Amino acid sequence: MWDRVQKALLASLSVSSMRLWKWVRAFWSKNGLLTLSMLSVATGCLLGFLLRALELTELEKQYFSFPGELLMRMLKMLILPLITSSLMSGLATMDSRACGKMGVITITYYLWTTFMAVTTGIILVISIHPGAAAQKGDYSVGKVVLSSADALLDLIRNMFPSNLIEASFQQYRTVLVPVVKSPGFPKIPGKSLSFIYFAPDDENPEIHHPVFLELTPSPEMTYRTLPGTSNEMNVLGIVIFSATIGLLLGKMGERGAPLVNVCQCLNEAVMKIVSMAVWYFPFGIVFLIAGKILEMEDPSVIGQKLGLYAITVVSGLVIHGLVLLPLLFILITKKNPFVFIKGILQALLIALATSSSSATLPITLKCLLENNGIDRRVARFVLPVGATINMDGTALYEAVAAIFIAQVNEYDLDLGQIITISITATAASIGAAGIPQSGLVTMVIVLTSVGLPTADITLIVAVDWALDRFRTMTNVLGDALAAGIIQHICEKDFAPKPPKQDPVSNTDKFPSAETSLLHPKDNVIELIEESLFDQTGVHYNICQV
Repeated sequence: MWDRVQKALLASLSVSSMRLWKWVRAFWSKNGLLTLSMLSVATGCLLGFLLRALELTELEKQYFSFPGELLMRMLKMLILPLITSSLMSGLATMDSRACGKMGVITITYYLWTTFMAVTTGIILVISIHPGAAAQKGDYSVGKVVLSSADALLDLIRNMFPSNLIEASFQQYRTVLVPVVKSPGFPKIPGKSLSFIYFAPDDENPEIHHPVFLELTPSPEMTYRTLPGTSNEMNVLGIVIFSATIGLLLGKMGERGAPLVNVCQCLNEAVMKIVSMAVWYFPFGIVFLIAGKILEMEDPSVIGQKLGLYAITVVSGLVIHGLVLLPLLFILITKKNPFVFIKGILQALLIALATSSSSATLPITLKCLLENNGIDRRVARFVLPVGATINMDGTALYEAVAAIFIAQVNEYDLDLGQIITISITATAASIGAAGIPQSGLVTMVIVLTSVGLPTADITLIVAVDWALDRFRTMTNVLGDALAAGIIQHICEKDFAPKPPKQDPVSNTDKFPSAETSLLHPKDNVIELIEESLFDQTGVHYNICQV
């Protein structure tokens, strides 16, 4: 009796353990990578704050961050082949009318959501008023920055790169060179001359700060603009070139088919590389986040000065990313947006770790294709364009930062200036490259549009590295939701069209004996060509595919 009970218990335990094992395997195969990524983010934050007590040297921090640096290099390596192959193959295989319709809808949607983000940020920063808690006197100011005209001209120049090979690793950027005008005073014998030294900047050696030594009166300083470069990929120029080539390949028909096939094969190969490299990401995320935490200043001091400002920006990003964008998704598609968002959680975590929407592009494309079932043609067009011009988080951040700087300087903005900030923040975010902390560069346009001091950008640098990660998550989320909305709107345009049938079928020409051969159950059709030629006078070559 006891043996039977023992056997029954062992059998039930083995069945339950098998069920548990199957459930664990199914869960791991579906959500294992996502679980590891979430654990790696938490581990990286914890490890970074614990290691701050050791007070590591700069060299030790650099060695510690090396696995995270490898992660960034892997992702950046895939940006260029992914953008070119996806845009060329995606646009070349589309109907020109459907492609034009999708392009207009995509750009209109991106501009609308960006303007929504700017409006949300302006309402929050005016309501919370974070500038009252900050003190300007505690910050260092005085860096020379570009004017808004030069920044806009650089944006247009980068849209049309003069060298495509150079555009893959550099972009155009105007450089300011200081020029000293001679005061024109006669030299006094017996007295030493005064000198002006130009000290190179710590971060960018190309920028020199003037240091005046015993010169009375101080000379007049002017700045001359010269052409220069910065070591970031010109994503905007590559996107425009690839989209143009893709559209022209589609119109070339059969002559462009070989190059389209090459682009499709390259795109599939890149996605296979992503599928293999993605298992390294949890390991790299730990060191990437921990290394950034080790490099930041004292969190308590930053929290006292800029805590309210950071809360304002994060609140705006949460409202825009988890309320407004999902609401827009529901209204257009009538589907649950949070099920859609669950499918791109892996991409959002990579965006949090890398703070680069362009570097996150391979993971976003993989998540949309595999988890959310987005059409390849839609994803290949919407995502690269979105990674270039759709910067909802950056636009919100720039609007909040501009009004925050005005509040610190006790500068009252009227309604016209606030509208100007909203328009210029929307326009400037389009030119922000998908690289870390690019919003600081384009913020010059927003500040100069309302006469705010551009040197006060240094007020917010201390927390920019952290806020940059959250606004990148918002940018990636907006790109992914846009792909789902565009697919829903253009679903009829991408549906397979039924083959056209002639009013009089060709099978009417054949007698009933040969007509039955056109619809066989076998996979191979054997037709006697001579008999068809004798009855119809025409040679027919018929095969089943």
